[in-house]
Amino acid sequence: MAFDFILMLTADDRTIPDARARLDEALEGGVRHIGFKDVGLPFSELRGLADAIRAAGGRSYLEVVSLDERSELASARAAIDLDVDVLLGGTRAAEVTRLTRYHPVRYYPFPGRIVGHPSVLEGGVEDIVASARSLAELEHVHGLDLLAYRFQGDVPALMAGVCAAVDKPVVMAGSIDSEARVCAAAAAGAEGFTVGTAALHGAFPADRSGFAAQVRSILSITARARAQSTAPRRIALAAHDMRKSHLKAWVHRHARALEGHRLICTGGTGKMLVNAEPVLTIQRLQRGARGGDQQLGALIATGELDAVIFFIDPTQPHGGDADLQALTRLAALHDTPVALSPAAADMIAAALLPPPEGPLPA
Repeated sequence: MAFDFILMLTADDRTIPDARARLDEALEGGVRHIGFKDVGLPFSELRGLADAIRAAGGRSYLEVVSLDERSELASARAAIDLDVDVLLGGTRAAEVTRLTRYHPVRYYPFPGRIVGHPSVLEGGVEDIVASARSLAELEHVHGLDLLAYRFQGDVPALMAGVCAAVDKPVVMAGSIDSEARVCAAAAAGAEGFTVGTAALHGAFPADRSGFAAQVRSILSITARARAQSTAPRRIALAAHDMRKSHLKAWVHRHARALEGHRLICTGGTGKMLVNAEPVLTIQRLQRGARGGDQQLGALIATGELDAVIFFIDPTQPHGGDADLQALTRLAALHDTPVALSPAAADMIAAALLPPPEGPLPA
């Protein structure tokens, strides 16, 4: 995701008793990333909650708050059994990944030393950054869940330090209760942030009362903060043969804005763009006919793309039309924006890519 809001149906580090009813209000507000804790409700009710999030087209998160090893591993098994999309939190990554590596759940553990309930992050910035770096090196750790505002030191420095130290996404969690804190997380390079208790207590300014209005307010704040986000975007680029020149021209036109972001391309398109814009960071997959489109689909399914730009030629039949249909279906299922033409791609660029500073080249 490209800096998103994860709503936690929690208060004081527990899933709220009326989480199922609150979920309907949250969906009315428009949120898609929704999580809960592994404590507070019976497992059967957590299963119903997870199923309802998925049925509504959302992405589900379970955050671990257990402090002892036995409970934490039980929580990891619960995440697997509930079939959530993302497991947040926990401190025993080596043990948890022995379970999660065989399942599709994405795993974001806590860096640093976590104590107490509600959880608090202790230690110095350098120690927490070192912990983050060590966790990110583990193959089956997909990102980090940083309890930034449960830290008593320099929070902006901590967030920036962790984001700069790792090449995996970082979610900011814990006591984010204002637009200033959301914007600080975006500026530090976070992938997203969680809000739970603050939304339930009406901490954010809204045009009316109610939980749905709080959700809409936070989504508006998120959109404004996204313009300040420094996290690299992950954008897929592909084109039919008769539209490759159009894509090359589009990339050249947006080259300055694309610098520093991750571009993932099917083989032939990637080769063309590497030669045309060697300063860009381009990852090449297989050629489309050899499975590249399916590789893009897998990245969509695991939440590793922020957008897909695929310039199609609608005037000719293509052998890969079934692949394109599958790709667009997955993008719709996982709420990933897709552009099939230069005008649509311009809109994605305007939404996701901060404008470059300074005068444009002649």
